[in-house]
Amino acid sequence: MLELDRGQVQVMLRSMGEPAYRADQLWQWVWSKGARDFQEMTNISKALRARMEQEFSLGRPRIRALLTSVDGTVKFLLELSDQEQIESVLIPEKGHYTQCLSTQAGCPMGCIFCSTGRMGFRRNLSSGEIAAQILTARDYLREQGADPARLRNIVLMGMGEPLLNWEAVRRGLLTITDPLGLGFSRRRATLSTVGIRGRLQEFGRSRLAMLAVSLHAPDQDLRRSLMPGAAAWEIRDLVGALEEYPLDPRERITVEYVMFRGINDSPAQARELVRLLSRVKCKVNLLACNPVEDSSFQPPGLERISDFEQILRSKGLTVTLRRSRGQDIMAACGQLYVEVKQTSPGDRGDMQQVKDHGRMTNGSLNNC
Repeated sequence: MLELDRGQVQVMLRSMGEPAYRADQLWQWVWSKGARDFQEMTNISKALRARMEQEFSLGRPRIRALLTSVDGTVKFLLELSDQEQIESVLIPEKGHYTQCLSTQAGCPMGCIFCSTGRMGFRRNLSSGEIAAQILTARDYLREQGADPARLRNIVLMGMGEPLLNWEAVRRGLLTITDPLGLGFSRRRATLSTVGIRGRLQEFGRSRLAMLAVSLHAPDQDLRRSLMPGAAAWEIRDLVGALEEYPLDPRERITVEYVMFRGINDSPAQARELVRLLSRVKCKVNLLACNPVEDSSFQPPGLERISDFEQILRSKGLTVTLRRSRGQDIMAACGQLYVEVKQTSPGDRGDMQQVKDHGRMTNGSLNNC
């Protein structure tokens, strides 16, 4: 059921001889109210509920494990219907929560500083699997005694490159931003991409969410070495597309720039970045790299980051310094990773052994 969009629900119910308003009622039960059982849908006839129960499932990703950081960030290890696994992260902010959603199991881009990139690509997520991560987080907040309505922001910055799964992401965003669906404002939804030619422009025309672009280098050669999967689109052509990207008067593109000591953090590179972005309506989000297992990358010192920031500011760029959240549970930027090993067919209870940097295994729940 979660894979159907609202139009498909309308067509389905019309074919059953149901009035048009039934589709909206059903849609609201599934997404706005988060019903887990058709029998909860009290304003829908018993006969229709019974038929829906026979033909459809409201199954969601199963929480196989979760970890809570000292800063309150929660990382979910989610198992999908085919036993594939992904991670999703719930981040507490002042007065609300932000959720980081995955759009693929693994990632094909191969960024050498990113744990997910080291996993390789397993498969695309469906639109329902993308949007249902929010239902899972809302249920968790409710169980913790928190108001699920405080989950107000979503970022498609988890596992995967969203624009390589664009059709499912598009349909997922339609559900996420539908007032009768999950009800998020497009201004509170952000899609992060390395930049995929053609898909970037299509996403811009969709007006479904805000744009963040992972740049991480001011020149093509360095970017290619850090992000091999992004090399197909030359950096100046990508920036040219950003100059033409459709924005409302007060909107800006977020340019994400993860900093690595001695690699992309020099004053000369800051000035080169200024020149590169001089005609892009953007804000630059600086983030020191996070620790990744078996990686030699190190974050710059605070003084080095400050000098880089000041050069950008002095040339008129808007800059924010992003603070890593959930670093102690490997939930921060670039740290999401799941290693799956199949068990024997007779092994019940744990269909798979799960390794998450040695922190979450065998479906155990780790709460604070």
